[in-house]
Amino acid sequence: MIEARRTRRRLAVAVIAVFAIVVVFSIRLFDIQVVRADELKTAAGTNYRTDTVWGTRGSIVDENGTVLATSVDRFNITAAPDLVDLAGFDRVEEVDGKKTRTHVSFSDAVQEIAGLTGADPAQLTTALTEDPTSKFAYLVKSVKLDVFQAVTALHIPWVYSEPQPARSYPNGAIAGNLVGLMGTDGPLSGTEVQWEQCLASENGETGYAVSEDGVRMPGSEVVEQPAKDGGTVHLTIDADLQWFAQQALAEQGSAIGAEWATAMVVEIGTGKIRAAADWPSVDPNDLDSVSAEDSGARSFTAPFEPGSIIKPATVASLLDAGALTPTTQFVVPSGYTIPGVGFTIRDSVGHGELHYTTAGILVNSSNIGIAEMSQLLPLDERIAYLKKFGFGSETSGADFLGEDDGLVRSVSQSDSITSITQQFGQGMTATSAQLASMYQTLGNGGVRVPLTLVDGCEQADGSYTDVPDPQGSRVVSATAAQQTLLMMEGVTTQYHLASVLAVPGYRIAAKSGTAEVADGNGYGSDRIVSMAGVFPIDHPQYAVVVTFAKPVTMKTSAAAAPTFNAIVKQVIKTFRVTPSTEPAPANPLEW
Repeated sequence: MIEARRTRRRLAVAVIAVFAIVVVFSIRLFDIQVVRADELKTAAGTNYRTDTVWGTRGSIVDENGTVLATSVDRFNITAAPDLVDLAGFDRVEEVDGKKTRTHVSFSDAVQEIAGLTGADPAQLTTALTEDPTSKFAYLVKSVKLDVFQAVTALHIPWVYSEPQPARSYPNGAIAGNLVGLMGTDGPLSGTEVQWEQCLASENGETGYAVSEDGVRMPGSEVVEQPAKDGGTVHLTIDADLQWFAQQALAEQGSAIGAEWATAMVVEIGTGKIRAAADWPSVDPNDLDSVSAEDSGARSFTAPFEPGSIIKPATVASLLDAGALTPTTQFVVPSGYTIPGVGFTIRDSVGHGELHYTTAGILVNSSNIGIAEMSQLLPLDERIAYLKKFGFGSETSGADFLGEDDGLVRSVSQSDSITSITQQFGQGMTATSAQLASMYQTLGNGGVRVPLTLVDGCEQADGSYTDVPDPQGSRVVSATAAQQTLLMMEGVTTQYHLASVLAVPGYRIAAKSGTAEVADGNGYGSDRIVSMAGVFPIDHPQYAVVVTFAKPVTMKTSAAAAPTFNAIVKQVIKTFRVTPSTEPAPANPLEW
């Protein structure tokens, strides 16, 4: 019993002694690094050095945390020219337990560094001798860990190093056009620029004393300014779906000889972008992987005349205004001549007189029918509806760098021709993002929710700043939106592309588009082809828009249909969309 008490006492004394030693050393360290920092710096004089403490730039991740952009360890090889002895130095090495001393000349040391880093020996020599009084010079920047370790192992007394985080994109071209590019002087494009305030780090500085032969003095470090790491940007996209969409665009785009292509998937209830694919797709690890014009995100920045996929907006507007119903009867002639100008609008396929309902005009994509029904609503009201859908004056809401507003002509800008043609997507322009927003609006009961690409910023300390949920605005009535979708369902059940577009078990509302491309002499032979839609329309959850620009081998919307179908199927798998439970109603197209 007495022995046990003695053991406990000895243990307690030992613990107190260790604690006391730790306290003493901590106080001493605090005294050196903080209290007496200025005094020690002055005492060190010319032998006091400073190093940059690099903050780490934040990452960019998808909605599931998949890393799309991050920072990796790289190292700058630096030197102190004022410590360089041109006569060389003695290198002490231990071999088989014995220390050996070898004289290394200045030129040999330079050659060793050059051999490991690939640097030019002449440039290294210049950096080391140009200013013999300098305390700092860069020799080689941003080397990998193995090179850094090899240079360190040379034990050259006047060579130092500093860590420098570099940008890496572990998934390569996946979402590369969205993530953006980094240059040597900072971010260049995309999310890297737009969310710089979240991602940016702040470098710090630490100082230390060195001995006369350039060796860092242990315990002399003084933190002048702590570094601050950047935050993490959380995108709304799903990286796997993004990859699939990019692959699908690349496969079909190459097959039909297109110049470029885009695809966008939007969650209808929230406006969140689940995929925004561009082809060609840039790999941010390689700034030369695509041409400069292909390195951005055309989905947001490249407006084009969309053609017939704009027609559902025109029909929904007329329904909302009470100007027609889905079964309103139209006599569609072989051409529609605009009064006073002698310009005749025709359909893509010639025909005689047809008896179409509103649904028949929409499903069969009759330009003539759209021109006829447009006259049922004054021009200023037609333009107001297009702007409410987000065309011409507003961006998609995603707040992406370089977004283009596109063009909807005002009343004063509209002539007799464009006042009608812009109702079927010619004479006006829109981006893929704006078109996706239009289809989101129709799927959301007529309420437009601005698109969202970023969920929020997670700071380095773990705090999270959400991007505020966008406020929706009503564009058309719920009835008008629903009736438009039911008519569009005829494209996947009654149109000539129905067999390509349909997905068994799912009711899909779709619209095709084949737009002429203007050149210096008017409209030429080039086309922009698209397919867009909403599904499942008995409970709308997703909107999909696919576009191919200037295909060579197939210049109709049939070129976009297979890719649209493939992406719809992938969305169903990715988000486990439940099948439709209600059958499609009758959809009379003729009378």
